[in-house]
Amino acid sequence: MKPAYKLDRIDVKILAVLQRNGRITNVELADAVNLSPSPCLMRVKKLQQAGYISGYSAQIDLARLGSTMTVFTEFTLKNHRQIDFARFQEALEKIDSCVECHLVSGGYDYLVKFVTNGIEDYQSIVEGLIDREVGIDKYFSFVVLKTPFARKHVDLTRLFSDPD
Repeated sequence: MKPAYKLDRIDVKILAVLQRNGRITNVELADAVNLSPSPCLMRVKKLQQAGYISGYSAQIDLARLGSTMTVFTEFTLKNHRQIDFARFQEALEKIDSCVECHLVSGGYDYLVKFVTNGIEDYQSIVEGLIDREVGIDKYFSFVVLKTPFARKHVDLTRLFSDPD
């Protein structure tokens, strides 16, 4: 899919700053990317309209709310037709505890991240998937003991160093 317009280095800077702080004021953003406020706001609106900015949200500290458990699960499907992948993905999309789903290459088909309120909750989710017969051949679970760090952003200027 071709983007509505080609990004330049200023657009990438805007995205990088917004990624780190979505609540920044337009004046502060303009200053951070060396633009005046009006052109900066116009660029942000264009980036939103073109779909480069898909939304804004708050980052919640789950540990402060209560105990949770994160589990990464490798799923291998019985069959590898398009309909099998679609059926499995559709089932996962209906599970609120499923926060990430990645179709991967290698020894299994999907790497899925669940955030649950405990092992019983997680096991109930997996058993539900198996009971619904969504094509699972096997799965392996990896319970997260500790997360030393988790980045909420990527270095856009490094990834897209020269978009001109």
